[in-house]
Amino acid sequence: MKWSALPLLAARDLRRHLLRTVLTALGIMIGIGAVITMVGLGQGARAEVEEQVNRLGQNVVLVFPGAQQLGGVSIGAGSRNTLTVESAHAIRDEIPEVIAASPEVRSQRQIVYGNRNWHTRVYGQSHDYLQIRQWPLESGEMFTEEHVANGSLVAVIGRTIVQELFEGSDPIGETIRVRGVPLTVIGVLAEKGMSLMGSVQDDIVLVPYSTAFQRISGRSHAMAYNIQVYDERSMEVAQARITDLLRERHRLGPDQENDFTVQTQQEVAEAATETSRVMTFLLASIAAISLFVGGVGIMNVMLVSVSERTREIGLRLSVGARGRDVLSQFLVESVALCLIGGIGGILVGLFATEMIARSAGWPAHFSTDAMILAVSVSGAVGLFFGFYPAWKASRLDPIEALRRE
Repeated sequence: MKWSALPLLAARDLRRHLLRTVLTALGIMIGIGAVITMVGLGQGARAEVEEQVNRLGQNVVLVFPGAQQLGGVSIGAGSRNTLTVESAHAIRDEIPEVIAASPEVRSQRQIVYGNRNWHTRVYGQSHDYLQIRQWPLESGEMFTEEHVANGSLVAVIGRTIVQELFEGSDPIGETIRVRGVPLTVIGVLAEKGMSLMGSVQDDIVLVPYSTAFQRISGRSHAMAYNIQVYDERSMEVAQARITDLLRERHRLGPDQENDFTVQTQQEVAEAATETSRVMTFLLASIAAISLFVGGVGIMNVMLVSVSERTREIGLRLSVGARGRDVLSQFLVESVALCLIGGIGGILVGLFATEMIARSAGWPAHFSTDAMILAVSVSGAVGLFFGFYPAWKASRLDPIEALRRE
């Protein structure tokens, strides 16, 4: 039998039982659709995380305080007040890989302008903060090193504050109040969007850290350090040297654990993508189960088809067809059935991904490689689960097959 005739024979036999063909292909369609949806949403989530990590700045290292122990019980990460402004300056001045360092103090405060108010985050930072975060200004200027040294009552605000307090009008030169402290607005930040943790980055007020310590937060220690390193190749070296410097300044012995945490930008990204990896694994498991169930359905239908067409197979064998011709015919039918499900699954997956992305506001990226892989996998499922029925058909005895009613 010519190979070119096999697809036509497969199409004829599948069309003969059209409803059964569609229902059998449905299992493969669901599995492939789950694969396409998984890949589309997974790649979109990774791209979003990468974009948000890039918003942290260029070559950023973050330092956080460690957990405090009370009576042998840890009371949570960030509870130890060991990060001082002097240590941040030492990191900037003594570690050659470091370009800039900004001690950070955060607080949630009600801010007031005229008869309007808004609850927001107030961050105390150094004048290097915008350089570290690669965060441009929309208008005005950033506070200077002199402002920090003098504890000046100045502020740089985000776009959300402009909209909520100033209703979009120019806030430069206006005075807002935080805990009764008057702060003159000298700059407006460019729009930044969402953070890795899902918070709105534009809902923020920046003040000199000295002002935050003395007048707003009531704290005496920094809650974090934002550090910028020269290039990506220096990140690990800088991380190690920062750790060594802080251990020395905190007078930690060789057997004592760090009372701080040093994280690179890459480590932050990996932590942020952990949830998406778990979800991807779960979706992949669902897709694998669906493909397996669909494959079992393919095998079952092909066995039924062999049983129904026993006399036809016997007749073909009796007039000169070889066993491998029968084997090839049934394998082609099985693969064709799975490819129908695969192509339908791609369409279903694209539609489902688009609907989920629109309704949930999630990013989605469609991959041509994933579609090619999905079709290849569906063909492989057809070969694997269709082989036994095809082999069984090819091993039929022509005389016994012709006697079958």
